[in-house]
Parts: sequence; structure tokens; C-alpha cells
Amino acid sequence: MSNTTTATPDAATTPHPQLATPGAAPDAAGAAQHAATTTPAADRAGHVETHGADFIPESERHGKPRELFWVWMSANVIYLYFVIGGVLMLLGLPLWEALAVTVLGNLWWAAVGLLAISGPASGTPSVAIMRAMFGIRGSRVFGAGLGVAIGIFYEIINIAFATLAALALVAQIGIVLPAGAEWGVLVVVAALSFVIGIYGHATILKLAPYFSAALAVVFIVLAVFVFGAADFTYAPAPLEPGEHWAMLLLGFAIVASSPLSWGTGADYARYLPSDVSKTKVAVWTALGGFIPAIFIGTLGVVAGTAIDMTDPQLTISEIVPGWFTPVFLAMIVLSSITNNVLVAYSTGLYAQGLGFRMPRALTVVVTGLAATAAAAWLLFIAPSFLDALNSSLELAVTVLGPLVAVYAVDIVLRRNRYDGLALTDERRGSPFWYRGGVFWPGVIAVVGAMTVAVLSANTTLYVGPIATALGGADLSAIVGPLLAGGLYAVLWLTTNPYRDPAKRPAAASAAIIETDAAASDRTEGAHA
Repeated sequence: MSNTTTATPDAATTPHPQLATPGAAPDAAGAAQHAATTTPAADRAGHVETHGADFIPESERHGKPRELFWVWMSANVIYLYFVIGGVLMLLGLPLWEALAVTVLGNLWWAAVGLLAISGPASGTPSVAIMRAMFGIRGSRVFGAGLGVAIGIFYEIINIAFATLAALALVAQIGIVLPAGAEWGVLVVVAALSFVIGIYGHATILKLAPYFSAALAVVFIVLAVFVFGAADFTYAPAPLEPGEHWAMLLLGFAIVASSPLSWGTGADYARYLPSDVSKTKVAVWTALGGFIPAIFIGTLGVVAGTAIDMTDPQLTISEIVPGWFTPVFLAMIVLSSITNNVLVAYSTGLYAQGLGFRMPRALTVVVTGLAATAAAAWLLFIAPSFLDALNSSLELAVTVLGPLVAVYAVDIVLRRNRYDGLALTDERRGSPFWYRGGVFWPGVIAVVGAMTVAVLSANTTLYVGPIATALGGADLSAIVGPLLAGGLYAVLWLTTNPYRDPAKRPAAASAAIIETDAAASDRTEGAHA
């Protein structure tokens, strides 16, 4: 099976060849049972996955929805949430308001769960599904292009966190590094970050429970120390009402940026059988991210009542015993690497969606090298890592919110009916070519909503005119998704081919399937 994004001519002209595969076993039930108990050669733990942004045939689907919980938990038991919790306190929010913002911002994990159900329905990753909402050419910019940019951005964050923690760990255990050795530490961290992503889906599934358990134990122990040192009477300096609301909304945008960055739920669910429970896929995916985000974010908020959270990897030693500090630093390294596993994997798939004819494993390497170079600049050349991080997270939501909203609304309007083979057909005139390779409702909705969201943003580096007019209130995390989703729904329902249900790609594909099935029945009847 090819791991490029272009369907072969035979696959493109035969919408569902698995319905009539030459040499297929006559006992369909036995074949299905065999497929469920045999791990496909294309996706085995410890081997480089050969599939990429292509269609996964039903015969190669395997696994259960609950496995998604461990995948998402292993990627989200991370230090970043601890930092974000501390940032809420640095904004001057009272303890209970910071905790409320942590919960409300992470409710976006429900949207991530919704996006995941498109994976089993289509048998393709998110970057291919986005062709339905942007068109073949349009998705190369608004699906693949933005996906690569967002993915590299989070890879940079993970590499930076892991490198800083590794350097602090080395110093903690008494090792003095020669001048320039920090560059070597960064390279080692980066290599560890991308190797599992290169191996792919089955290896990620295999290792996820072990990573989750190890990291969860460390955070539970940390919780004992944090709550033991917490000052629950903590009260920051009072803010003016207008500034208070501005900080609340800014905090919400920062928290929401994390779940909104995961518009890739289909990537890890696409190997599940097409008839799997959509509810279970959505719930296990959402819980895998929501639970650790809430727990670790809460720890960061509570820790902010006892220590300065400007640089928590150093100040944490004020509230934990000496023996735990190196454990904490090692946890930062490991959690950053495990998060990068999923980020790197999806970024590689997005890179394939750009149209480059490269194997998935190679795209992981190429995008990883770009992220490593940028992380080196951010760590060793840029003036302030934390300021750059905060500003980036604040602005990221202006892009991420509209993208996730359009994707979610498309799933609802389409009733989660996606033809995976049609989505991987990139030829001119294919079902999702639309007009000139672009589906304008998706492009207009995203561009319009992003523009309004940017104008509504209030960050440490930039304040939009709408935010200024509202006294500094940052509504980007609310206005962007609502405007994008609403505008897309209106345009979707009033634009061809969706104005006419008979012309919709899904309807056309369904008609072809029914025709093939009828022809097959006639053939069997003739033989009988």
C-alpha cells in the first residue's frame, strides 16, 4: 500500500474495492474475525508503519476505542499544563477563578473527541478529511499548511522544555558540561522525541500505557507536595474591573489553545473498524486529554500560591524534598518527549498533505529537523523563552479555534459520512476537487473568523482594535470558533454541491457503492 497521499488509478476508479476483492475468502464472518485478531503487517509495533495519509482498508482495521484513552493520556501528562496553570496566577487571577478558567478552557477536549469519530468513518487521517471542507488544493493551505505550522510550533515547545529540564537535571546530579555541550543535549532530546513517531501508530499504542503510568505516578507524588505547601488564603493584588475581565479572557484563551491544537483526532482513530461506537471513540479521546489537563493544570495553579511560577523548574525545589527535584526534572524530559510523539506523527501526516511525494517516516524527520533548529534559536539566541511562549499560545487560539470549529461543523452537517477513497483521490475532477480544487465556504469561514479573532486578541505583544474598544477584553477564543462554525454552516447549506443533496460527494459515492453491490448480487444470482 502506498504511503503517499495520491490514490492509485485503480483505487481512484473503484470506490470500495474491498467489497469485491479477487481471491477474498467466501466466509465474510470468518474473514472479519481473522482481521480482528491479526495485526496487519503494515502496522506492527516495533516496525516502521507503512501507511501514511492514505486510506486504511477495512481488512487492516483493528483495536478498541479504549486504547485511545492511553494514547491521549500519554501525550497529555505533560509539564506544559503545569506551566499554564502557573501563568494564570502570574496574570493576577484569584485562586478559585484560575481553577474555573482551567476547567472551562479544557472543555474544548469535547470538540477533540468529536473530531476523532471521523477517523473510523473515513479510514483516513485528519489532513485527508479536511479536503472535504477546503477542497484538494484549499486543504494544502488551510489543512496541511496550517497543520504543519502548528505541529512544528508545538514540537519546538516540547524540545525546548525537555532541553531546559535535561540541562537542569545534569547540573542537579553534579555533572559539569563543557562549553557548547548544551547543543548536544538538545540534539539528543530531539532524536528521542521523533524516533517513536517515525515507527508510527502501532508502536505508539504499545508504549502509551507505560508512559502514562510512569508520568502519572510522578505527578501524583508532586500533588502531595504541592497541596501540602499551598496557601489557600492566597489573594493577589486586586485588579480594576476592566483589567480583571481582560485577564480572565486572556487566561481562557491560553488554556483553550492546548486542546484546540489537537485537530488530529482522526489520525489515531482511523485504524478502528468503521462500525465502532462513535460515542466511545469521542469519550475515550476526550477523557484522555481532559483528565490530565485538569489535574496538572490545577497543580500549576495551586503551586502558584506558594512559589514564583516564572521559572517553576527551578523554584519547585522550594516545596519538594531534595530527592524529588531530579525526579521532577526527569518527568519534564519524558513528558515533553511523549507529547512530541503524537505531535511529530501528525505533523508528518500533514506534511504529506502538502503534496510532497515522501514516505510518512521521512516527513517526520524533515519537520523534526526544522523544529529542532527553531528550538535551538529560541533557547540559545532569543531574549526570553517564557515571553515568546506566552505570546505564541495567546495568538495560536486565533488560528486553532476557527479550524476546529469548521471541522466539527462539517462532521455534524455531513453526519460523519466520509468516503476515504474519494478523499485520497487528488486528481482534477475528483469528488472533492470542487471548483478549481477549492471549496470556498470552508476557506471563507476560516479566513473571516481568523481575521476577526486576531482583531479581538489581547496579548503581551499585540492588542487588536476590537479588544481595545472592549477595554482590553480578549474574545478571540470565543468569537473565532462561533463565527467560523456559523458561517461555514450557512455557506455549506447554500452552496453547490451541498445545496443539492443529490450532487454531494458522499451521495455520489453512496450511489456508486449501491450500484456495485447490486451488480455483485446480479452476478451471484447468475452463477447460482
